[in-house]
Amino acid sequence: MTETATGTDWQSWQESWDRQQEWYMPDREERFRVMLDMVEAVVGPEPRVLDLACGTGSITDRLLKRFPNATSTGVDLDPALLAIARGTFDGDDRVTFVTADLKDPDWTKRLPHTSYDAVLTATALHWLHSEPLATLYGQLGGLVRDGGVFMNADHMIDTGTPRINAAERAHRHAAMDRAKAAGALDWAEWWAVAAKDPVLAAPTAERFKIYGEHADGDMPSVDWHARTLVASGFGEARAVWASPSDSLVLAVK
Repeated sequence: MTETATGTDWQSWQESWDRQQEWYMPDREERFRVMLDMVEAVVGPEPRVLDLACGTGSITDRLLKRFPNATSTGVDLDPALLAIARGTFDGDDRVTFVTADLKDPDWTKRLPHTSYDAVLTATALHWLHSEPLATLYGQLGGLVRDGGVFMNADHMIDTGTPRINAAERAHRHAAMDRAKAAGALDWAEWWAVAAKDPVLAAPTAERFKIYGEHADGDMPSVDWHARTLVASGFGEARAVWASPSDSLVLAVK
């Protein structure tokens, strides 16, 4: 357990975040597995990784367990989730965390490296509208080294399949209702617990000042992501995994 002098059990916070996220995405671990499979396939088992909008460091955690010689830079703006991330990885010299706003045109200047083998992100960029997301993809086109990889696992909605979308959503929400009845915490409930924690209360209050209650961004289709990434300087891009509700898009520089 990663318990510090403050008495905070960061590993328990990591696990509770995972459970909360899995309530929304039961295939979450499969997404991570495929993501790391493709990291290994494209850039090998010792990558320099940028964990983009890293949150608590969920990708970094799985990356280092699978590839002990990898290194990771986690970047995020959320003070509460970064507190959990920093507490969890305190003392691990393979990991660096950076506080930065991805909407800031100069956010890349805060990073410790000018290029990365892989930039990875999951369930985060739907907080952005399409225009700033396209701008971000352009920045990533200059940050990923030639031959390197970018991957985004997120909600990507195909508006051309409304009946499929409605059926999937109804089925998924029925399962979520059953899990909720069995005691699963949703997003709002998880944050309510964090707000009462003596260590996380202040950063939680600050994060709600920054973000508000939840995302107001877009969830464009896989095709939009692939086309925009190619227009941003990547050589090719496509989905390498999909569940009924989420997709993982991979772009190679």
